[in-house]
Amino acid sequence: MRLSSLPINTLINLPKSLFLISPFRFRNLNRSLTVASRISSTLLRVSGVSSRPCGYWFSTNAAMTNVGEEDKQSIPSIELKENIELTDKERKIFDRLLSTLRYCNLDTQLRVAGGWVRDKLLGKESDDIDIAIDNMSGSEFLDKFKEYLSSRDEEVQGDTVIERNPDQSKHLETAKLRIYDQWIDFVNLRSEEYTENSRIPTMKFGTAKDDAFRRDLTINSLFYNINSGAVEDLTERGIDDLKSGKIVTPLPAKATFLDDPLRVLRAVRFGARFGFTLDEELKEAASSEEVRVALGEKISRERIGNEIDLMISGNGPVSAVTYLSDLKLFSVVFALPSSAEPSPPENCGSLSQSYLEAMWSLLKTPRPGKFSGEQRRLALYAAMFLPFRKTVYKDTKGKSIPVVNHIFKFSMKRKTSDAETVMNIHQTTERFRSLIPSLEVKKDVELDELTWAADILEHWKSITLNDPVIPATSKIRVLTGFLLRDIKDFWRVSLLTSLLLSATVDGSNDHQDIGQLDFQLERMRETYLTVEATIHELGKR
Repeated sequence: MRLSSLPINTLINLPKSLFLISPFRFRNLNRSLTVASRISSTLLRVSGVSSRPCGYWFSTNAAMTNVGEEDKQSIPSIELKENIELTDKERKIFDRLLSTLRYCNLDTQLRVAGGWVRDKLLGKESDDIDIAIDNMSGSEFLDKFKEYLSSRDEEVQGDTVIERNPDQSKHLETAKLRIYDQWIDFVNLRSEEYTENSRIPTMKFGTAKDDAFRRDLTINSLFYNINSGAVEDLTERGIDDLKSGKIVTPLPAKATFLDDPLRVLRAVRFGARFGFTLDEELKEAASSEEVRVALGEKISRERIGNEIDLMISGNGPVSAVTYLSDLKLFSVVFALPSSAEPSPPENCGSLSQSYLEAMWSLLKTPRPGKFSGEQRRLALYAAMFLPFRKTVYKDTKGKSIPVVNHIFKFSMKRKTSDAETVMNIHQTTERFRSLIPSLEVKKDVELDELTWAADILEHWKSITLNDPVIPATSKIRVLTGFLLRDIKDFWRVSLLTSLLLSATVDGSNDHQDIGQLDFQLERMRETYLTVEATIHELGKR
C-alpha cells in the first residue's frame, strides 16, 4: 500500500515518525503501512467524515447585512405578562411552603427574588427559585419546614446549609431545600454596607425594600410575594425598565459599581443576553477610571472569567464584547502581562470585536453545519484572540509563552485545556490557510513553497519518485491528513478561523498600519463548503 494513496482517516492515525523515515528504509515499510491501514478504521476519524490603529470595515455587499443582526436591532417595547403564571409544580411547591407557615403559626413573608420573577414576566420558564425571608434566616426556616414534614410523617428529600464564606464571594448563609425534586435556595432579606477597598459587604437583616435596592439591576430587583401572589416592584422602576428594555442600577451606578465592581460585568451580560440598552449613567460610570481600577483590583480573576464565559456562551456574545470595548473594559478583563511583545495597540479591542462578529455570523448560519456548544464557545474565543496569536511574553524562567495562554490561565482563570485548544487552533490556522487554494481546486497549488511542510514534502518526493500511479491530489491529501491529525475535532473551527485571517486587505500583513478587514462572508461560506466537501472526498479515497 502506498502512503500517498492512503485516505485522510488513515493518515491522521499514523505516527509522524513512521512517515518521516529515510527513503532507503521505505522498502521495508509495506507491511507496517498495511497494518496501520487496517487499524485506522478503529481509531480516531475526522469529525464528520464517517501602536497601530486597529480600524476595520465590512464589505457592503448584500451578504454582509446579517453581520451581528441580532445585536443591532432596535429594542422594541417589550410585552410582559400581566400576572405570573405558575406551573403545576411551582404551585405545589409554594402551597407546601405556605402550609409550613400555617402549621408553625409564623408571621413570615416568603418572596421569590430576582431572575425567576424577571423571566416569568417575560414569558420564559425558569427553575432558578431563590426565596427571601423577612424575619428569619434560611436555616431557621429549614428547621420549621422539617417540623411541618415530621407532623405528616414525611421526610425532607434533601437539604443542606452553605455557610458564609467571604473569601469565596459567599457573603450570606444559604439554606438549600429539595421539594418535589426541585432545589430551592432560602436566604433572609438583607441590607449591605461596603468598605472602600473590599467587595465583601457587612450584612444585616433588612426590609424587602432594602433588599431590592441593594441588587445589581432594577430588572433583577423584582419580587413575587408567595403569600399574596403579587409581583412587588419596590424600586418603582423594575417593571418599566423591563418593558422598555433598559439596563439600570437601582441606586446611583457609580456607587453601585464601586461597592461591587463585578456588577459592571453582570450589567453587560444581561444587556447582551436580552438585547437591552445600557443606561447612559450606567455607561458613564462603567467606563470611569475608578470603576475600571476597582474591577481589576477587587474582583477575583476566576469570577471575571465566569462572567466572560457566560457572555461568550450566551446568545449575544457580539453585543457583550462590543460593550466591553466601548466601555474601555476590554484591557481590564483580558489583562496582558507587561512584557507582552509585540505590544498590542491600545484599541485592539475593536479588532477583536470585528473578528468575533464575523465568526458569530458564520456560526449562526445553517450552511457551515452544526457545531457543539464547546466548539462554538472556543471558536468565538479563537476569533476574538486572533490579534494576539503572535504575541508572547517571558515567564519566570525566561521562556517565551503565547499571550493567549496568559489570558486564559491568569486573566480569566479558565481551564488549561481551553488555552491549549485555542492556541492549537491558531497554530493550525496558519497552515490551513496555506492549503485552502489547493483544496478549493482539488489540485496541488504551490505546495512546494510551504516551509511548514518541507520535511513532509521532501519525504513525499522520495517515496513517490517515478511512480506513475500517484494520484494528482496525493500531496494535498498527505498534508491535510497531518494537519487534521493535529487539530482533530476542531478542524472545522480551524478552517473558519483561517478564513477570517484571510480577511486582511492585503491578505498577508499581520502588522499593517491600517489593519483593515474585509469580511466577505458569503464568499467565506462558499469557500468553507467547498473545502469541507474536498476534505470529505479525500477522506473517502
